[in-house]
Amino acid sequence: MTVALENTTTTIHGDRVSLLRVLGPAHVWALGVGIVLVGEFTGWNFSADKGGALAALIVCWVVGLLYTSVAMIDSEVTSTVAAAGGQYAQAKHIVGPLMAFNVALFLVFAYTMLEVSDAILLGDTIVAKAGVEGLTHNSFIAATIVVLAWLNYRGVLMTLNVNFVITAIAYVSIVVLFFSVSPWTQGAVLKLNELVTPGNALPYGWIGVIAAFQFGIWYYLGIEGTTQAAEEVRSPARSLPYGTMAGMITLLIAAAMTWYVCASLMPWEYLGITYYPLWDAGKLTGSPLLENLLFIATLLAALASANGCINDAARAWFSLGRDRYLPSWFSAVHPKYRTPYRSILFLLPIALAFAFIADLNQAITFSILSGVLQYTFMSINIMMFRKKWPLGSIRRGYTHPFHPLPAIVLFCLCVVTFFAIFLGFGSQLIAMVAFYFLISLWFHFYRYKFVRRGDQFTMPWPKPQGY
Repeated sequence: MTVALENTTTTIHGDRVSLLRVLGPAHVWALGVGIVLVGEFTGWNFSADKGGALAALIVCWVVGLLYTSVAMIDSEVTSTVAAAGGQYAQAKHIVGPLMAFNVALFLVFAYTMLEVSDAILLGDTIVAKAGVEGLTHNSFIAATIVVLAWLNYRGVLMTLNVNFVITAIAYVSIVVLFFSVSPWTQGAVLKLNELVTPGNALPYGWIGVIAAFQFGIWYYLGIEGTTQAAEEVRSPARSLPYGTMAGMITLLIAAAMTWYVCASLMPWEYLGITYYPLWDAGKLTGSPLLENLLFIATLLAALASANGCINDAARAWFSLGRDRYLPSWFSAVHPKYRTPYRSILFLLPIALAFAFIADLNQAITFSILSGVLQYTFMSINIMMFRKKWPLGSIRRGYTHPFHPLPAIVLFCLCVVTFFAIFLGFGSQLIAMVAFYFLISLWFHFYRYKFVRRGDQFTMPWPKPQGY
């Protein structure tokens, strides 16, 4: 057996080994929703601390518009550029190497820090449930990350089949909670009219609504991860748009139900600081069955999200190696399991290190920052894509409507979100921008000379208009 490190080629008796095309729309849905759904179980509620319960609802829908734009744009470009790495593959074909390198890092940091957040949440939830003095979350965090990395190492089909099942169970738990509290009869169980009054609906005014954008992102953070599986779906033109848009609709419904139940059961002062809003909602119903169901669902949502994050971060890192943006050693595909196993193993200790040194708020913030940087790029990317290859010049798997309105909306909402993050975590924002600037200098002066630009353009497109 020989392994050629260039162009992701592992050779066994002369045969090329590449990633397997085994996924359908359900797997794409499971990847996107699985990564995001944990945001309904924790994270979104911190927006209530920033601006009150009504602010949390406003950002639920406004940020939902941001992510609907992301899903629409992603569905068009990725169903056309069907390659591992998602937004990275888009950037290298449409913009250029420096942008592509940064976008891949945005992806890796966003998913790795989200994975870290999930592992911390899972460990803290188990410790809170156990109530054993002296019990810490460290062993649970380590076990979660290592076991899920092993699952990803063994194959993408098994990984996303598991994600589909546990994501579906977690989602059903939200639906069960919603219908168990008589949502159509205010006052029977829910007390929204008492808890959200004109006097406390927006305790910090409209600046509080702006500040709430930072954690409102958590309602949907990660849905763009569906594009990381582009090279492993059987029919990108069908599976990616269907799976991504179905996932976005699923999340909009879940977000609305989650806010309505939680805001109707606990005051915004408590809702904004708890790490377990849905589990607490289950407790407040007085039903042990609902309490235990939401406890289990919180664990499953964290597992599904971390599982999908490992999958997506590894694909982005693998893509960097394949195109020589990083050492091509990372581009190897396992000869048996057909997974980017070296990228998975390389990112494993990095995730463990962050999990033990960062707290949940820091991990969430770094994940959000990287995500918003990536979304800002997407708004520019789609404008360049449509300008270089207008409709009719190349075959698209999906064409999103209303262009350029989604791109404009996305860019404007990203600017608002950056301002919101600056209000709460200005030093982290500056530090992360400085980091990406320095790593860009490293790439330009050291690594760029290894890139073979002609090898990375894999799409049979005509010369762009104007070139």
